[in-house]
Parts: sequence; structure tokens; C-alpha cells
Amino acid sequence: MKSELIFQSSPWFILLCLLAGGIYAFILYQNKKIFSSLQNRILAIIRGILVSVLAFLLINPLLRNNKTSIEKPTVVLAVDNSSSITHVGQEKIASLKKNLQQLKESIEAKGVSVEIQNLNESIGSQDISGIKFSEKKSDLSQMLANIKSNYEGRNLTDVVLISDGIANEGISPTYGKYNFNVHTIGLGDTIQKRDVKLNAIYANRIAYLSNKFPVQAEISSFGFQGKTTTVLLKQAGNILDKQIVSFDKQEDLKYVTFYVTAQQKGMQRYTIEVSALNTEYSIKNNVKDAYIDVVDGKEKVLLVALTPHPDIKALKSIIEKNDLYELTVKIIQSDDLSQIGSQPFDVLILHQLPDMSGMSANVVSRLLAQGKPTLFVLGNQTNITSFNGMQQTLSIASQAGKADKITAKFNNNFNLFNLDSDKLSLLDRLPPILAPFGDYRPTVGSETILYQRIGSLVTPKPLLIANTTTARKSAVLAGEGLWLWRLEEFSLTEKQEIVDEIIMKTLQLISVKDDKRKLRVYPISPDFSVDEKVIFENEAYNDIYERIYNQSIKLDITDEKGKNRSYNYTTNKENSRFEITGLTEGVYKYKATTQVLGKSELADGQFIVRNTDLENLNTTADFNMLRTLAIQNNGKFFVASQLEKLEDFLSSNKAPDKVSSIEEMNEFINLKWVFFVLLTLVTIEWSVRKYLGSY
Repeated sequence: MKSELIFQSSPWFILLCLLAGGIYAFILYQNKKIFSSLQNRILAIIRGILVSVLAFLLINPLLRNNKTSIEKPTVVLAVDNSSSITHVGQEKIASLKKNLQQLKESIEAKGVSVEIQNLNESIGSQDISGIKFSEKKSDLSQMLANIKSNYEGRNLTDVVLISDGIANEGISPTYGKYNFNVHTIGLGDTIQKRDVKLNAIYANRIAYLSNKFPVQAEISSFGFQGKTTTVLLKQAGNILDKQIVSFDKQEDLKYVTFYVTAQQKGMQRYTIEVSALNTEYSIKNNVKDAYIDVVDGKEKVLLVALTPHPDIKALKSIIEKNDLYELTVKIIQSDDLSQIGSQPFDVLILHQLPDMSGMSANVVSRLLAQGKPTLFVLGNQTNITSFNGMQQTLSIASQAGKADKITAKFNNNFNLFNLDSDKLSLLDRLPPILAPFGDYRPTVGSETILYQRIGSLVTPKPLLIANTTTARKSAVLAGEGLWLWRLEEFSLTEKQEIVDEIIMKTLQLISVKDDKRKLRVYPISPDFSVDEKVIFENEAYNDIYERIYNQSIKLDITDEKGKNRSYNYTTNKENSRFEITGLTEGVYKYKATTQVLGKSELADGQFIVRNTDLENLNTTADFNMLRTLAIQNNGKFFVASQLEKLEDFLSSNKAPDKVSSIEEMNEFINLKWVFFVLLTLVTIEWSVRKYLGSY
């Protein structure tokens, strides 16, 4: 470290500081008869130094320090520790670990720091023999990205990726940009094996009870030209259907489609299995599962309007995009009034009703009497006075026949559902629609989703508003022209997303059923991996729905075969979760019970445990990818038997040490040792004077 004194004023002031110290000491000690001549001189020198230093500090000099550090170059051995590596055999893995350890020690002996990274964590400079090749997926791109992030600012020069080149998660690492050299070591066999593989299953996520739905399997084969095999569809171990598939070419791809009738509600697990052929390399990739949620019907939406209108078609298009909703449209002027609402419905949409003519009064009253969540869409035919008395969301004091041309502005304080803030900017570019002119007064509990904007002025008037606190949840869209917005959005983006999303989420907001249970036990995710913990969140409430703790809960979990597991635990404020490990693949049902304030409470549901082992789907090493990755990043490609060549290359191309210099500027008065020097001088002078009998 190099230090230098910097003056903010002329250095000649130092002479004045010394002069001030000398004069002060001379005046103070020239007539001290109680001290000897020698004692006077010593005390004068001490006082002179003390005063000179204090005066020196007043001119506020700076101390500049230059710290220089040297960092050795770092090489990271990035080991792909996925289970597909084990296909090379335990003997070769043991040899690989031994050779990598020797490579590490040899590089370190030449003044290079070597650290180790695997797929899920950095293990620093520990012994490489402890690495276990057990990961269920290979995300090589993420591993290299983690290295780039973890070693940012350090002298990382080279990364050696030891892998079979099989990346079955994330993007290909060849798409990444790295600020270090990437060398690759290829493991495994690049010769394609004779194998039949079930690549994927395609099926809808949701099916409806008693309906038929398709389940399609994609099957590839290599080396079985002219052979046939059987494809089975199973559920709970029972064969539901089977088909014969023939392979016509050396390398072939086939699609097999089954049609299944949904017979049970809830999450259902269907298994497709391809019967093994003789000399197949692996049968682990012959089986796959599909999980399908079978629901008992759709949420029924009844849309009632006075007359046909383009907005009705727009609402119909929006609602029918969601598979969980079923829409029925009724027109007052053309349908039998006595039949409107005779069929059960879950959500009601009133388009420009109640109307000015009073034609719909009886129908609207009868529909609203059912207490279903209601979306009111206002327009020039709406009787605003009657509307005000039918709901508790919005009151409008309007003048008949008058309307404003308005656009929309999203309320940034609205948080009952989420929308993409980037997409919301599209609202600024949509054309004006018509809204009733008047004084708008939201009721207590209502929350505005969209404000009315006239020109560039955002008004406090709501355009879209919802109230979920009343006995009948309701929302109001105070304008007509929704169809114009959808057309313009498609013209601008070739999509119809943001307008549809706002309307659909508003409908979902008012139609969601309140959960009034006092015990809620649920998994934090609908599905888990077999190597993950299954985590349950536990919530208990008193009569006024305040959270309570220290509840003793019994949790029963049942698998598809009917095997039951029971757990007992107690929640507390610090940790309201319960974790389970060791569950195998499948669909599980759970039931939780407890006593809340003396009453028995129950919560139930289901979750999935998936087998996410992707490593057996593809076992053919991809050296081309490894070679491309190395070329793109100034590296070299070697096979596992050529580690000596890699060692020679790294030794002959050793990067220089990184020299870093840091400059620090400190005020001299802030140095701690200066304080102790002054304290020492004052203490010595005081002690001597005291000892000699003076003050």
C-alpha cells in the first residue's frame, strides 16, 4: 500500500503551524521557575508538538492511499451431475473423478485457482470425488448463467464443462453469451441406440364429466423397421384401450390417439405405455403419464339484453374463450319472457337493462331476485333511475339522452386482480366509447378498475367498477362500444388480449365463491416433483375470521391404490406449514380435521406428485452441441480420454494475474492513531506537571 499526503491549501502553512506551536510553548514555559531547565525544555517540546499538530489538523490535509491487490486467474470445473451420465458405467465415472481431481491439482500447482460447480450449486474447491450424478434434469444454460453471475468482477478466465451434451431443461447453452472461455469435455456414447421412445403425451388440461376427450401419444423409434408394438392406455393399473403401431422406416415417428370418457370428477391420472421390443436399449422411456382435471360442468353465464347489439357478440367471444364458462344469450324483444332465467345460472349479465320502455322490468326483477353475481352493461337504452335502485355498486345522477365520449385509464391502486402493466398502455390508443353523462357516486366497498378519460383528462368517474362486499356481488361497465375496442386492439396488435382479459377477470372477480371455512389446509402448489417436499399451508379462523394458531391437525393422505398415510401436527405463528417427503408418483387425496373452538372442521382436496426424470428420455450424447459451444466461446473441445491435452492447453495459455488498484482519500483528522498521539502527548504533559507539583 502506498500513501501520500495531499494539501488543500499551501504546504507553507506547515511552517506557520510549527511557528504557532513554538511560540505557544515558549510563552508557556519560559518563566516556570518550579521546573528545572531540562524539565522546561521537555515540557515545552511536548506542548509545542501538541499545538503544532492541532494547528496542522486545522488546515485539513488529506491522506491518499493506493491499495494494490493481485488475484490469481480462476478456472471453474462445471460438472454436469445429471443421472444420464451414469449410462457410461460406474467404472468410467470413478476414473473420470480421479482424472478430474488430478487435473484440478495440476492446474492449481501452476498458480491458478480452481473451483467446482455442478448443476444445482457451487461446491467451491472441495474434493471432486464427492459429486453424485443424481440430478433428474440437465439445464446446462442455467448452470453457465449461474457461473457468470457468481463470478462477476472476479478473475474468471476459463470454464471447463464436463457433460454428455444432453440439455433437457431450459434453452440450449449455445444461445448464451459468456465473458469467459468455455472448454468442453464430452462424455457418453454418440451412437444412436436401437430404441422405442414415448416422446410426449398431448391432452387437454381440463375435461368435463361424461364427455369424451382425446389423449395423443408421440412415439419415435430407431432400428425397428418392419416391427410392430402395442400401445396401452391405462388408469389405476387397468387397461382402458390399446392400439397396434407399425414402424415403417429405420427412424420413424408415429402418433397414436385414444378417446377417453371422463367418468370421475377430480384430477385423473392416465398412463400410456409402449410395449417393449427385443434388444431395446432402454424401456424407461416407454411410459408417460397425463394428468387431467375432470370437472362437473361449466360455470353457467346468462346474458340478457333488450335488443341485438355488437357488444353482445363481443361479450360472447370473450366468455367463450374460457373453457370453464358456458354462455346463454337471451333477447327480450325476441325470446319468450317467461322462459328467460328458467334454467339455472351462476352469473348474470344485464346488457342495457333495465330499459327506458319498462319492457324488461318484470324479467329483470325476477332474475335479480335469485341473488346471483351480476355484471351491468350500461348504454343509451338503460333506465339509469331504475338501475340505481337495483344494485349497490354505483349511483349515477344523469340527464336522459346525454352521453360523453370517453376512453379508459386503469386505476393503478386497484389490486384485486393482476394485469400486465405493459399491455395496459394499449388503453391509451383505443377509440372513444359512449358513457352516460352525469354525476357518478361509487358506493361504500366499491373499487374502480377503469376510470373515464375525456381527451387527455382523467376524471374520477368510474368506467368499470366492482363491489365484492355486498350480499350480491356486482360490477358495472358504464359504457357501450366494447366491440370497437376489440376491433382496434386486433388492428394494432393482431391479438385480442388486454380488453378481453379485463372483462373476463372482472367476471371472475364477482363470480368467485367466498371461502367461509374456518379450517383451510392446502398444498402450496397443485403438483410437486418426486424429489420435492410436499408442503401444506394451514389456516384456522375464529367466528369473526381472525387467524388463530396452536391448532392440533390430523392430515390423512390417500394414494390411487387406497393406501392411507396419517400425520398429526400442531401449527404455530412462526411456522404454519407442514412438510412431507418420500411420496411416489401419482394423484393423492387429502383430508385434514381439527377442532376449532369446540367444533369439528374439515378441509380436503388433492394434489399431484410427478416423476420429472427427463434423463432417461434421451441417452445419446450430443458432442456437436459441446463442440459448437466451445468454438463460440474461444474454447477447445476434448473427449474424456484427452484430459492431458486440456491440461497442456491451459498450462500454455495461462492467463495473467489480475492486478487491482483501489484509491482511498481520507481526511487526516479522521485517522484514529492521530487521536491517540494527541491523547498521549496531553497525558504525558499533564502527568509530569502533576508529578512535579504544578497544575
